[in-house]
Amino acid sequence: MWDYSEKVKEHFFTPRNAGAVAEAIAIGDVGSLSCGDALRLTLKVDPDTGTILDAGFQTFGCGSAIASSSALTEIIKGMTVDDALKVSNQDIADYLDGLPPEKMHCSVMGREALQAAVANYRGEVWKDDHEEGALICKCFAIDEVLIEDTVRANGLRTVEEVTNYTKAGGGCAACHEGIEEILARVLAEAGEAFDPNAVAGEAKKPQSGLTNLQRIRRIEELIDEIRPNLQRDNGDVELLEVDGKYIYVKMTGACSGCQLAATTLGGIQQHLAEGLGEFIQVLPAEELERRAAMGS
Repeated sequence: MWDYSEKVKEHFFTPRNAGAVAEAIAIGDVGSLSCGDALRLTLKVDPDTGTILDAGFQTFGCGSAIASSSALTEIIKGMTVDDALKVSNQDIADYLDGLPPEKMHCSVMGREALQAAVANYRGEVWKDDHEEGALICKCFAIDEVLIEDTVRANGLRTVEEVTNYTKAGGGCAACHEGIEEILARVLAEAGEAFDPNAVAGEAKKPQSGLTNLQRIRRIEELIDEIRPNLQRDNGDVELLEVDGKYIYVKMTGACSGCQLAATTLGGIQQHLAEGLGEFIQVLPAEELERRAAMGS
């Protein structure tokens, strides 16, 4: 499991400012239920001074999403909207004494909700419909502009870090090449070279401290935990192969060829990643066949 700080646990179990603010004059909506995370931020603002008098949130997401939303509302209350816009996703994470790298996207979502709410307060249209940049990650609807901005703001260097901060690349992995191109371009602007073999953050930790056999058994156990949900919709999933951080599965029954297959894979990946406490990629059977063909 992830290593959560005491402050993250505190804001998860006893969140501050949960619920909609009465007489709110600013609303910011980000995310979507289909992607697994959604957040609505509501603000009550003094029209004379632009000071945020109250802030509340409603979120559908994991514990880190709840904690990040709670922290954000505490940070911005009493600020002017101009000062609130200076709050970064790293400020949210720092307020919580840090977030696991794999959960940094929750703080990014909070920052986006704040931007959307302030735009709504000012009568502006906050663009989050991918008109400014190409859609890179179709699984989680993440566009080029968001990835570029997040890479610059947080000094990201690897695809793994981009996934941790934005969720892009966390589903079918088909967009990894596109993410690498963005990383190479943004790093080149700063006079740096992109290293596809770089390791995110500090040196890699041992994979959960498990032997290969124990790790495979743990993966099977985690898949069994979510199998009933798939079977209720007449679908299922089969573990095909484990190759380091790559876990190949085959969707069967109603899940095979389903339009939401990529979203289902993303949900399986998140469950396995949390259960293993490490960064992994869950890939479909077709990707295993493609790689086998390339190696033959």
